[in-house]
Amino acid sequence: MTVFSELRMRPAAATSAGWNASTTARLVISGAVIFMLLVGANLATPLYPLLQSRLGLSSLDVTAAFASYVLALVGTLLLAGHWSDHIGRRAALLVAVLTGLAGGWIFAEAQTLAGLCAGRALQGTAVALATGASAAALRELLPSRPEWASRFTLLASSGGVAAGPVIGGLLSLLPGATTAPYVVHSLLLAGLLVPLYLIRARPAILAPAPTRPLHALAPRRPSVSRQARGAFWLASGVGFLSFAVFGFSLSLAPGYFAQVLATNSRPLIGILAGLPLGASALSQLVTVRSRFTVPAGLAVLGVSVVMLGAAGAWHSPVLLVAAAVAAGVGQGLAFRTVFNDVAARVEPARHAQIISTVYVITYLGSAVPVLGLGWASAAIGMGAAVQGFVLVCGAAALALSATTFVQSVRRRSAA
Repeated sequence: MTVFSELRMRPAAATSAGWNASTTARLVISGAVIFMLLVGANLATPLYPLLQSRLGLSSLDVTAAFASYVLALVGTLLLAGHWSDHIGRRAALLVAVLTGLAGGWIFAEAQTLAGLCAGRALQGTAVALATGASAAALRELLPSRPEWASRFTLLASSGGVAAGPVIGGLLSLLPGATTAPYVVHSLLLAGLLVPLYLIRARPAILAPAPTRPLHALAPRRPSVSRQARGAFWLASGVGFLSFAVFGFSLSLAPGYFAQVLATNSRPLIGILAGLPLGASALSQLVTVRSRFTVPAGLAVLGVSVVMLGAAGAWHSPVLLVAAAVAAGVGQGLAFRTVFNDVAARVEPARHAQIISTVYVITYLGSAVPVLGLGWASAAIGMGAAVQGFVLVCGAAALALSATTFVQSVRRRSAA
């Protein structure tokens, strides 16, 4: 089956052509695509202070550029989150890579806020196209190990977001600080087109009607089956809250960290911005089996977020690092548990669609609160706005922790 027949949603004649990749190779390719796209989407994190100075941007402009990525991502998830069920996982990932390449090039060459927003929007579209396809592909490749499929999904996504700021900061030391990171990344991302094109694709799990194939790609109203509804809303709530914290880390935090530490080192700023995401990614390798994992993880997240604000007020680098790492670990354990629960309850034929819907609400957490934070920073100053933001997020995490703890106790008593 060729890429073009997949995109046309027309069955191809059986053939032995193409690379009959092993399950391991398919796992690596599926994970590598979403990882590399998220690396590219977050290369700009340590570059924002430099872009602010060069283009004369305000804090609100920075959050607008960041939010354009998230809003495009959310919109594409709503409109096209189910496409890989019909055109195939390989075709969806290949289109995502091409879109990501275009977005990175436009962002790197942008000379205005509009250009930055356009590049970010294309990057968001690329990540959205790959999100459901990659998660569904990993689950289909590991049918007897759904928990590890969820772990690989979150490891690739959190790892990509965490690595982006670090790589962006390091590559910004090359000549052309705002363009060099994207040149290097584009070469690596383009390299993924080769195995994606050569691999022998598996048929789409939902073949469209022969007479109206494009009707299958029409937007669908989000819906969740009754048995997965409770798990869906819990995963969405935890995702929204945790990505509000991550959104802060990836947008205004570089400037905030630079003030706290009195440094202009872009590699250092990138490492600090990526710490919560990196800790979240590494937590996917830790096995914790307890009915109280979710409330405990949320409690750690809530306390750690408040400590991030305290670290800024006290100008304590040690507390800043410790709080960032603890926040990532708490988020990683809690979100993995609820994510795995909803993934296990969803029927396979709707896996990409439902997981995409979870990410719709999750990614809104990194847009709506962060836009409010950018507005508040412009109105009352960054320091005061960040203190208010971390207090609200910390209180919300602790409240959600208490709610899930009560639910866990009730389920234990009923059992």
